[in-house]
Amino acid sequence: MATGTLRLPLRLFTRNAGVVSRNAGSKTSNVTRTTQSRTAVSTSTGGVLPKPDKTPFGLIRMTAVVVPFLYVGTLISKNFAALLEEHDIFVPEDDDDDD
Repeated sequence: MATGTLRLPLRLFTRNAGVVSRNAGSKTSNVTRTTQSRTAVSTSTGGVLPKPDKTPFGLIRMTAVVVPFLYVGTLISKNFAALLEEHDIFVPEDDDDDD
């Protein structure tokens, strides 16, 4: 959706570039059209590449990656909050309770 929205002004610009050129005597358009090709799915000659190998990413692997980084992030944020409180930069107040 977003790429289609971004391509529309580009197409209009390339179509109108030949009309707005300063050389009014020339009838030929100097607009070069580029053909977009995705090299990840096709070869330079146009052949379709086979599907890539699929690496299974199970729940155990995901847990083994996420949990340590969440723990390290928690330790960093806890130590930084303690540092801010120690230097009186940010001290939370208990006045926010609406009991």
